Amino acid sequence: MPPLTQVEPRFLAADVGGTHTRVGLVRPGGQDESAVVVLAHRKYVCADYPSLAAILADFIGSHGACAGIDRVTIASAGVVLDDVVVNANLPWRISLSQLRSELHLTELHYINDFQAAAHAAQCMDPADSLLLTPGVSAATHGPVLVVGPGTGLGAAVRIPHHGGTVVLPTEAGQIAFAPGNARETAMLEWTRQRGFSHVPTERFVSGPGLVNLYDAICALDGLEAGLRAPAAITDAARHGDAPAREAVLTFCALLGSVIGDLITVSSAKAVFIAGGILPQLKDFLPHSAFHARLLDKGVMHAALERVPVRLIENERLGVIGAATWYLEHLSQDGA
Repeated sequence: MPPLTQVEPRFLAADVGGTHTRVGLVRPGGQDESAVVVLAHRKYVCADYPSLAAILADFIGSHGACAGIDRVTIASAGVVLDDVVVNANLPWRISLSQLRSELHLTELHYINDFQAAAHAAQCMDPADSLLLTPGVSAATHGPVLVVGPGTGLGAAVRIPHHGGTVVLPTEAGQIAFAPGNARETAMLEWTRQRGFSHVPTERFVSGPGLVNLYDAICALDGLEAGLRAPAAITDAARHGDAPAREAVLTFCALLGSVIGDLITVSSAKAVFIAGGILPQLKDFLPHSAFHARLLDKGVMHAALERVPVRLIENERLGVIGAATWYLEHLSQDGA
């Protein structure tokens, strides 16, 4: 790969999710080779387009400044196997070679979406985040966990290494769901009875997972499940609907439990929750068991209570992260 100084400074970065794809036209931000400036940005509804290529082509065609750009970095959940992105939540198949051919790209790079989020988190201004652990704001030096419940559940760990960072992507959403009480055990059993031999954590801790929680609660209580969207359940919870409120508060508790497990596994010294569904639920967190369940890890309680947890609210996080990753690696390769 050529050194940064020999490369056209503008390129595309895309944050590809199961529901939305965000595309940005970006360039380096100046003296810091990994800093980026977003020149143009657009959010697409994936279901409105037949492919990722169609979304990128629309963005390129809608912005005259994109003329001649042939470098793209994609951040998406999943892994690449034999040229194809393996992801249960995407509405269409992504073949990297086909995408490269259709858009006549010189460079096409793929990284995990939370690998991108972890790169972006280090660039975020404190004003872009909300502290969820009052009294615990300062982090000690060490690994940082970035996690987020969206269409699925994503996570990555950023680890300090030789003056820089190494980011370890994960598929944490596919870990087997672990109930924390009898009610959650009943939800798990109800799900298994419907033919799911493996129940991943994101079955309940994700946007669709909130609907699955609501369905399970209604079924266990003999009620009709009349709400079919996370936003509708959240709205009903705010208006006192009992099963909807239980679903939202259970979701918050489960997210706390999962984050506690991931901190324990990664030895993270700080946590960033990156967008997804949580900004719509943040007013429920103080009234939920979120932090109590995060801390409820036996002898690890004392260590976990020192870990600050922040919610990042920046819709461009994935685009910034994908672009930051590209510039960091371009600079390293050029050197």
